[in-house]
Amino acid sequence: MKYYSNLYVSERLKKKKDKVIARLERRKIQPDLHVILLPECDHNQLEIVNAMYLLQPGYPREGRMVVGIAKGFEEAVELVEEISREVYDATGDLELRNYIQAKEQED
Repeated sequence: MKYYSNLYVSERLKKKKDKVIARLERRKIQPDLHVILLPECDHNQLEIVNAMYLLQPGYPREGRMVVGIAKGFEEAVELVEEISREVYDATGDLELRNYIQAKEQED
């Protein structure tokens, strides 16, 4: 998996960000962790996935970009709202996927 250079992190995980990412990479169980991903299909904007889902055999981790990490589903939804506000303020539309991909190419 790749991580967005401007990774969004919920408040409760800000101090643990590096530890959480390391655990994701080592495929450690983190039951209440939710990951915000760029979806594989182009017509969707973002996906919220429980980190346990990423541990399933055969899950396609390669090429997936993690945009945000949150403690719990509610915080993940709040992060998506934050991302949406940022994108709308910057562009006047809600093309989250295009905005994130463009920002990633700039960095």
